[in-house]
Amino acid sequence: MNSIIIDGLSFSLPLFIIAIGGIYSERSGITNLALEGLLGFGAFTGGLTAAIIYQFTAIGGTASMYIALFAALIGGMVYAMLHALLCIRFKANQVISGVVINILATALTAFLTNQINASLFGKASNRFVLEVSPRFSIPLLSEIPVLGAFFTSIYPFEIVILAVALIMWYILEKTPYGLRLRAAGDNPQAVDAAGVNVEMIRFSAVMVSGAMSGLGGMCFAYSISSNVSPSIFSGYGYLSIAAFIFGNWKIGPTFWACILFGFARSAGYSLVNVLALPSAYSDLVLTLPYIITVILLLFVSKANKAPKSLGEVYDKGKR
Repeated sequence: MNSIIIDGLSFSLPLFIIAIGGIYSERSGITNLALEGLLGFGAFTGGLTAAIIYQFTAIGGTASMYIALFAALIGGMVYAMLHALLCIRFKANQVISGVVINILATALTAFLTNQINASLFGKASNRFVLEVSPRFSIPLLSEIPVLGAFFTSIYPFEIVILAVALIMWYILEKTPYGLRLRAAGDNPQAVDAAGVNVEMIRFSAVMVSGAMSGLGGMCFAYSISSNVSPSIFSGYGYLSIAAFIFGNWKIGPTFWACILFGFARSAGYSLVNVLALPSAYSDLVLTLPYIITVILLLFVSKANKAPKSLGEVYDKGKR
């Protein structure tokens, strides 16, 4: 049970912070299927930063990890500007833009990783190898039966994610900016009539989605395989999209959807180990979150209420 909780949290929380980014974008009215590409490019930026730090500086341990997380956040945010420009400035189809961003990120990061490793580090490799992230347990709390697992073998980035998630919730729900962002997704004409620039609100929301995706992508890299390569992120961006749709575009319910996906994944792995099944069954376990997604669609899709102007190009001239 302890391993299910520990591993489930280390998967759920990065998924959650990526989903929060998607919520910001879609609550502003911009459909964002590009989360897969944003998390991959952000992780590429963070991985490159970590590799440079390891190769050319004496910085190590937790400090280098925090620097890499920040670099991933910035990288994802900058890459998200491409989606924002296509959808807001050039009024491109938002679904097609998201798909193109995903495909471009996979090809671009694979190419750049190979070229940078060859030219800068003098080795042929398609990945950036990371230092193993330290873990820690909280005294006393970690000794509680069953529940103590929530406070055992914690990655430092899990605390970072929870802190950032609380800040993002407060901004979205309790600040004037959050009110304008939510209004931009439901009634952009009213926002414009109030003298607020709808395009700027939406642009900033897409950039936030890139920042959160980059952060989540780098956290996945540290927790899953201690390296950065395009292959380790397959499907996680889409899974985060499913999570915030199940959460009805609200941060609180989305958290529980991510917990469900994460614990289903870790429980599957534990079941494979307990039953001593062949290693091939471990690959089958990876499908559990997606199977749950399909099942949940049968029950919650009719109750979901997307932002009223989601996916609609705002034309100020039609106000």
